[in-house]
Amino acid sequence: MLDLWFFEFDAPDSNLSILVKEQLDSEQTPFQKIDVFDSETFGKFFTLDGLIMITEKDEFIYHEMISNVPMAVNPDIKKVLIIGGGDGGTAREVCRFKTVEQVDMVEIDERVVRLCQKYFPQTACALDNDPRINLIFGDGLKFVQDAPEGAYDLILVDSTDPLGPGEGLFTTEFYRNCYRALNDKGILINQHESPYYKEYAYEMRRAHKKLASVFSIATVYQFYMPTYSSGHWLFGFASKGLDPVKDADFKRWSEFGLQNRYYNPGVHLGAFALPNYVQEELQKED
Repeated sequence: MLDLWFFEFDAPDSNLSILVKEQLDSEQTPFQKIDVFDSETFGKFFTLDGLIMITEKDEFIYHEMISNVPMAVNPDIKKVLIIGGGDGGTAREVCRFKTVEQVDMVEIDERVVRLCQKYFPQTACALDNDPRINLIFGDGLKFVQDAPEGAYDLILVDSTDPLGPGEGLFTTEFYRNCYRALNDKGILINQHESPYYKEYAYEMRRAHKKLASVFSIATVYQFYMPTYSSGHWLFGFASKGLDPVKDADFKRWSEFGLQNRYYNPGVHLGAFALPNYVQEELQKED
């Protein structure tokens, strides 16, 4: 019997490969192709259009970093909007903060949620069990466009790469609508690609320049994600006035009493200390 390998290409001559024990599911939805695999090293993982979204082994890194950073900068966050995040991991992490009162999660592809509820209860566990979560299946672009002004303290754009269903979540118009839907202390965090490979760095620069044209504070922060391209990945941080380093309140954050596996105040500060090559990439004109 031949071994089954999954390949994700970072560049024409470079790839991540994982030996697959079993393919658990495969489905083409109106929006994308979903595949679910099981492996020895990473446990179960799923892909959208051939790109890894989460693995059981390292998903905690992404989900802790998308949620804890803004909660440390503004521990008074109560109303949260998640765009995407169909695996449920971002909602799970946000709901660990007991002061959060409302989580609206807008996912365009219901099948992502249902398959993750079946195969990834590790991440999807809060979706049907926490009454603060309002799960909406629809277009996140339209939802933000129609959202009341100043409705949210925090918007988390937990999206795929800027192609297919995720393409519209990287536009200036979308960021302007997010700005309007945030209150005066509002924070936007978005999946911001990688600075390493050429194609990813190009999309990183485009997103950063658009965010900077809309928000008074716009920067990026980094984290290490073993199963994402190059392992060096970024989130965008944008706000109407809160600085992610100067305004971080680690004393109040510590009062949440969370037992994290990745995020801590030192990681928070280090995440914004960008390597020179990343700073240079952000300044490039395309």
